[in-house]
Amino acid sequence: RVAVNNIHNSKERICRHLSFCPAYEIALEELVIVIQSQRNSYHARRSHQRKEEILHEAANLGQGLPVVLLLHELSDYEGNWSILPVLPLLSAIYGASASWLIFVEEETTVVLHVLLRVLKRYSVQEEWFLGHRLHDNKPSIIHHYYFSEDTTSFGYPDPAAGWALSAPLYQRLAERIQNENLKSDFTIDLTHEIALFIWEEGRGPKMTAVPEFCAETRDNCATTFSTYLPNCGDPVSKNNLFVAVKTCEKFHSVRVPVVKSTWEKDAAYLEYYSDVSDDSIPTIYLGVPNTERGHCGKTFAIMRRFLSEAVPNVDWLLIVDDDTLISLPRLRQLLQCYNPKEAVSLGEKYGYGLMQNGYSYTTGGGGIVLSRTAVSRLLSSGCSCYSDDAPDDMVLGRCLTSIGVPITHSPLFHQAQPDDYSGTRISPKHSISFHKHWNIDPLAVYRNWLQDLELRDEL
Repeated sequence: RVAVNNIHNSKERICRHLSFCPAYEIALEELVIVIQSQRNSYHARRSHQRKEEILHEAANLGQGLPVVLLLHELSDYEGNWSILPVLPLLSAIYGASASWLIFVEEETTVVLHVLLRVLKRYSVQEEWFLGHRLHDNKPSIIHHYYFSEDTTSFGYPDPAAGWALSAPLYQRLAERIQNENLKSDFTIDLTHEIALFIWEEGRGPKMTAVPEFCAETRDNCATTFSTYLPNCGDPVSKNNLFVAVKTCEKFHSVRVPVVKSTWEKDAAYLEYYSDVSDDSIPTIYLGVPNTERGHCGKTFAIMRRFLSEAVPNVDWLLIVDDDTLISLPRLRQLLQCYNPKEAVSLGEKYGYGLMQNGYSYTTGGGGIVLSRTAVSRLLSSGCSCYSDDAPDDMVLGRCLTSIGVPITHSPLFHQAQPDDYSGTRISPKHSISFHKHWNIDPLAVYRNWLQDLELRDEL
C-alpha cells in the first residue's frame, strides 16, 4: 500500500506540474461536508450559519446538493470532536454514497465549484488524505517529539483550511477502529494525531498537500479562513472578569514578577493563591498545602471563593498558572461572543480515553475560563477532587462532562510555548495565551506574541 500511494503521489505532482491531470467525474451529491461544530450556543449558531451558506452556494450552482453535517449533532457523545470515534458512524450511513468526507471548521469558507475541480484530480477508487500541509519547525512536546531527526518529513493538515478523506480510506479507517484494540490515552493536537493514525507507521498514506486548501484568502482557493478571534461587539468589561493565579512560595520571586511586569496591569480583579500568605505580593492561602503534581484541592477552593462574598460578583472566572502568559484584552474580546448565563467552560480542549467513551477537559496551563453559571453548577453537583494533588484540569473536565456542560475549544489558548506550534498555524495577533518559562525569555514572548498596546488602551 505504501508503494502504491507513493506512485499515486508522484503522478499527482507530475500531472499538476504539466497541467494535464486525468479528470475523475464527481458530483456534489458525492460529498459529505462535516463542520466541526461545538455544543456551546455561540458555536452551534455559527456552524448552522456556515451550513446554510454552503447549501445556498450549492443551490446557486444547480448541480445538486452535498450532505452538510454538524459534528455536535451526530450523536450525544461529546468526544466526537476527536473525529476518529465518529468515523464508523459516518461510514455506516454514507459509505455507499459518499466519495469524499470533507472536514472544515465553523469559520472555514468552502468554495464548492473550486473544491469539485480539485477533487476531480484524485481517483475516488484510491486512498487519499488531502489538506494544507503543516510540519513542525522543531521537535515538539505537544507532538511527543515525533520525527525529531527530521521534523519536516511528516505533514499534517491545517484544520482551518479543511481536510479530506476519500471513500476507500475512510471506510478502511472505520473498519480498523471497530475491529482493532486501539490505544486510547490523550488527545492533544487533533490533526497531527489523525495524520499519525492514518499513516500507521508507514503502512498507510501520508497526507497529500493541496494548494487550493487555503488557510488564508487568495486566488483559486477551495477553502479559505478568516480568524479564530471573532468580533462579536464591544469586549467584556475588565470589571466583569476575575483572575485567579495559582502559585507557591518557591516561585514568588521567579514567576510572579513576570506576571506583574506583563499582563497583571490589564486585570481589574486579580488574586494570587499560594501555600503561604505573602503581603508583599500579596498572596492568599486557602488552607490547601502545596502539592508537587496536580492542584485540584487549590482549584476547587478558588472556585468556592469565587462564589463567596469575599470577591466581586462578576460573570467570568479565569484560572491560570503563575507561568501562563496571557492577553486579557483579547480574552475579553473573545468572551463577548459567549453568554455568561450559560454554563461555559472555555480554553484549549484536550481529551482522555476518547476512543473508550472518555471525557474532555480544558488544559490548565493555557488558562481555564468558566462562567459563574458553570462554577455554580459544578460545585452544587457534589463532584469533587479524589485528592488535593489530583490533576485539577482533568477532574474539572470529568465533573463538567458528568453534568452535561460542554468543554468548548478555542485554538487561541496554548498549553505550550510558541515554538512548539507550526509557525503558519499561530499568529502573534490572534493568540490569547502561552505556557511555560522553560528555556525562553518570557518577557520577550509576551512582548512579541501577546502585547498589544493599542488594543489594551482602547479597552
